[in-house]
Amino acid sequence: MTLALASIPSPSFNSIDIGIFHLRLYGLCIAVGVLAAVSIAGRRWEARGGDRNDIGMLATWAVPAGVIGARAYHVATDWKTYFGPGGHPVDSLKIWQGGLGIPGGVALGVIVGVLVARRKGLSGIDLMDTVAPAIPVAQAIGRLGNWFNQELFGRPTKLPWGLRIDEAHRPAGYAQYATFHPTFLYEALWNLALAGLLVLLDRKKKLRRGELFTLYVLGYSLGRLWVEDLRIDKASLIFGVRINIWMSVIVALVTAAVFARRHFRAAPPAADRAADEPAVDPAHDVPEPADVPAADESVPSRAAADGPADPDRTPDPGT
Repeated sequence: MTLALASIPSPSFNSIDIGIFHLRLYGLCIAVGVLAAVSIAGRRWEARGGDRNDIGMLATWAVPAGVIGARAYHVATDWKTYFGPGGHPVDSLKIWQGGLGIPGGVALGVIVGVLVARRKGLSGIDLMDTVAPAIPVAQAIGRLGNWFNQELFGRPTKLPWGLRIDEAHRPAGYAQYATFHPTFLYEALWNLALAGLLVLLDRKKKLRRGELFTLYVLGYSLGRLWVEDLRIDKASLIFGVRINIWMSVIVALVTAAVFARRHFRAAPPAADRAADEPAVDPAHDVPEPADVPAADESVPSRAAADGPADPDRTPDPGT
């Protein structure tokens, strides 16, 4: 008996109507991912002694910045699609059609989040470690939006988990193939595994402050490197290599060097903490010490303050 190869079906719709609202499932997946990340980070921050509402406050700034950074990165690295021959610049604003560059989103979102945290007197480096496992969870959930859009898949494959793509969504030259590598699913699973690994490493309490976030960036870059190599969607090339592969290699090498230099330096943990973050945030005023009389100044004694001694008073046994 011949066993038919299984495959992952692609949905025939990418939006739903709820009353008067027309929801793009791509955007809905991103929103659910953000909510999951905020919830996870909030619990982690609370466990570290912080107020979980701090995470929600920071998210109101960091999330929009992340979306802007992600779209800007995508447009910058694939500018020919929008500004080249036959392109339509206005399409660069149609974020609901897909096209978010994770590196740009993480970079701008973290920068804005840290700046706001410092303004609020919170430790930026501790917050980065707090959100480190939460970000890849958000990325994993958001990647499901690519499934609804039938995009960001890889080379043709006959593996049982090959993704069935409608002919209208197949790139030029691939019309004869029906199933492709679900690279967005590979990346999602990689991110979930990375999030679990970061949580385990954090619980061991052997990392210096800031290193957990560094490992997130390193782990994501390594995963994106091999996933990107499988993809066949249009992309800008440098010396015939996809630009995101170059970016993944560079970021992985830099973060690996930063982690090695930081983790294996000789400074003890106490010195490491003092060097990384001032005890008092510079955004706040340091209270002035109370006035203390100098050593040569005359200070009234208790006896003098109490007045002359009573000859009939029984001496205190404690004196």
